[in-house]
Amino acid sequence: MVEILIDETDRLDWALKLFKRKVQKSGVLKDLRRKRHYEKPSVVRQRKAAAAKRRRVTEGRGPRRDRGSSRGSSRGSSRGP
Repeated sequence: MVEILIDETDRLDWALKLFKRKVQKSGVLKDLRRKRHYEKPSVVRQRKAAAAKRRRVTEGRGPRRDRGSSRGSSRGSSRGP
């Protein structure tokens, strides 16, 4: 459970903002939304597979590295015509 400690001098809007931020970081609301309705095991597997695929794609979009690419133009390759 998420909790915050405030003093008597702390402002309520500041405490509410901090609470919302902690709840979002902990993933409580995300978990509640996901568990609102029953999901069949096949749907859970599909959702997890799609998330893994998205992670793989975004990892590939990282900063460009200066290394030879196997794709693209054949300029400078050692292979003959």
